[in-house]
Amino acid sequence: MVSPDASSQALLTQQLRAYAHLSDDDLRLAAPNWTARRIAKNEFFNYRNAVCRSVGFIVRGLFRVYYVDPATQTEHTIAFVPEGAFITSLKSLLTQEACPYYIAALEDAELLVIGIEQLHRLYAQAHGWERFGRLLAEQYLVLQQAKGEGLLFQSAEQRYLTLLEQFPGITQRVSLGHIASYLGIQQPSLSRIRAKMGKQGVG
Repeated sequence: MVSPDASSQALLTQQLRAYAHLSDDDLRLAAPNWTARRIAKNEFFNYRNAVCRSVGFIVRGLFRVYYVDPATQTEHTIAFVPEGAFITSLKSLLTQEACPYYIAALEDAELLVIGIEQLHRLYAQAHGWERFGRLLAEQYLVLQQAKGEGLLFQSAEQRYLTLLEQFPGITQRVSLGHIASYLGIQQPSLSRIRAKMGKQGVG
């Protein structure tokens, strides 16, 4: 295990205060449980059919959550998760059952990671950490529902605009193929949308 450096720990502390309003006592209680982890580009935070046993805070880098259709071997992108966010396979983490998708680094990444056993101990010891767990679950539920509603109620062009608003600069960091997969369209359709928006000075 590698201890977090001071700058990474400071970023984590800042985010935990903003995210779950943790107190100094809450932060001190958990500090020994966070370890540093580096994941190279195209390597995995969690594999398909593996049980997720940790939550990561992304200090640097960008991750893609995706699954592969067993019939066609087509990849379907579920989410992009950037630096400053927490990452996990929530259902797998909570049930300790196998995760049905991959979580892969799109860039060389640095994380601070805490295991599920340590989190359970923190939940029992401090209400602040119980709040963190609840907020994490609520965040994943909202993101999942928003993604589903976008596919139902928005056009592909609207979904693309929403993505650009949520992740400024994402087109410089993510391939168009991955973006098209996230939007639920083929890459030629995305190219047409980008060309149209380019004429309008968007994207």
